[in-house]
Amino acid sequence: MDWTLEVVVLPVSDVDRAKAFYSEQLGWNVDVDRRMSEHMRVVQLTPPGSGCSVTIGEGLTQVAPGTYQGLQLCVSDIEAARAQLVASGVEVDGVFHFGPNGREEGHGGAWNSFLAFADPDGNGWVVQERP
Repeated sequence: MDWTLEVVVLPVSDVDRAKAFYSEQLGWNVDVDRRMSEHMRVVQLTPPGSGCSVTIGEGLTQVAPGTYQGLQLCVSDIEAARAQLVASGVEVDGVFHFGPNGREEGHGGAWNSFLAFADPDGNGWVVQERP
């Protein structure tokens, strides 16, 4: 039996601002934007090529906005990913890797090149280059 991760509920303070960031700046597909009741709204977004989506909204979680750190995406070209983020107005770190002294600037070996950015609430994302 497969156990697939399909959705991560992400805490945000302003649903429309977060939706714009993920859909317009990052280019993620808006799968659902539905008001379920007066106190509940569900917005599901999926990164291009991903089997897992992110859900933001109202009435979904008690977790404080901006508290999620280390959410991870994988790409085949870290430099192209960084250039795309910068061109979209996203504040992004330079490429880094992990070495004997921890986090170090520049590319590492296979599976060891990363960059980081945050959404408007401060939820932190890491992008990893896969070989």
